Amino acid sequence: MAEFKNITVTELPNLIASGKAQLVDVRTDAEIARGRIKGAICLPLHLLPLRLQDLDTKKTTVFYCQVGGRSAQAAAFAAAQGLGDVYNLQGGIMAWAQSGGEIVA
Repeated sequence: MAEFKNITVTELPNLIASGKAQLVDVRTDAEIARGRIKGAICLPLHLLPLRLQDLDTKKTTVFYCQVGGRSAQAAAFAAAQGLGDVYNLQGGIMAWAQSGGEIVA
């Protein structure tokens, strides 16, 4: 079975800067309304099976949620469906914010 990898908040900025990544926020709309990582695609976890084909298969995909649990589920699902180069952001947006990462409305 295909697997995903974890990425830390210290590794993520380099991946974003490369232009080869797509960030996918799998939190609920209400959670996303409180802020998200700049450039992230908003795709609540429950809609992932319906919209997985909308993601760019040529890019590295990084899923994130509040603290990393739901995004790990999303990453496992996407990898199992054949999406390559899949990551889960360890600690989610909470760890990103605590490390000084930018949050946008």
